[in-house]
Amino acid sequence: MFWRKSWMALLLALGVAGTHAQSAYPNKPVRLIVPFAPGGSNDIVARIIGHKFAESMAQQFIIDNRGGASGIIGTDLAAKAAPDGYTLLMMSLTLAVNPSLYKKLPYDTQKDLLPVSLVASAPLILVVHPSLPVKSLKDLIAHIKANPGKFNFGSGGPGTTPHLAGEMLKSMAGLQMTHVPYKGGGPALADLVGGQLQLMLENIPSTLPHVKSGKLRVLALTGLTRSALVPEVPTLDEAGLKGYEIVGWNGLFLPAATPKAIVSRLHAQTVKALAQPDIKERLKGMGAEGVGSTPAQFGAFVQAEIRKWARVVRDAGLRVE
Repeated sequence: MFWRKSWMALLLALGVAGTHAQSAYPNKPVRLIVPFAPGGSNDIVARIIGHKFAESMAQQFIIDNRGGASGIIGTDLAAKAAPDGYTLLMMSLTLAVNPSLYKKLPYDTQKDLLPVSLVASAPLILVVHPSLPVKSLKDLIAHIKANPGKFNFGSGGPGTTPHLAGEMLKSMAGLQMTHVPYKGGGPALADLVGGQLQLMLENIPSTLPHVKSGKLRVLALTGLTRSALVPEVPTLDEAGLKGYEIVGWNGLFLPAATPKAIVSRLHAQTVKALAQPDIKERLKGMGAEGVGSTPAQFGAFVQAEIRKWARVVRDAGLRVE
């Protein structure tokens, strides 16, 4: 009887200690993995949210850029991390594409990761090197068709949103272009500015400064509505490619088996951050919109995205071994 009472007392003590540990979360620095090189939209959104988390929870949120293999390296690292809330993942639409694009992944997208919240969504922007003699989407299409096989477009890797946007442009406009993958949107954009690439479909915040400086020329947006940042720029749909639409997104994930209390706390902190005027302005400055969906809503969204992009990848005949 004494042994049983002692054992029950120990279990109760451990339970109280575990509850206290979760309620005190976070009590040490938190790693926020960005599975791409610095400079892309995923990196920017992660830094915006991470900074607000640090302010609100009085703890460091350290951005850990782990680029390579279309986000697979960093995503795998997050999926296999201890499920204690001290490793987070900020990932994009690429997460929903990779299961169809790659023959085998080192993790199970739907089993090894817990959705926390859809953080932001935004269209991409079609930009070209200013040396090209084109001023519109119509000009670009005509110029590429007149010079087949001479055009390269870059992206942060196979299956990234810019890659898929380029493949959709190729398919819908009947173009011959070569995709050049990089380890992140930043390096690809640098080569576009340097003239090694001819065009890209990339996020607005990283491209707009180059447009304003005259180093790049903008032709169109990938959403169905114009952006307040560049109201004079038409959508690809308006410019002649009817039905063209790709909107990138960024969302927060945790390793599977992370306690629900931690998931709920991080979701609440995300919603709180997105409601703040300065965050709204920063996202608006990126051409993005804050979302803040619940874990259940985000989970359903990710599943729908996986199904959607499986069809796109299959129809485009894309595959990476």
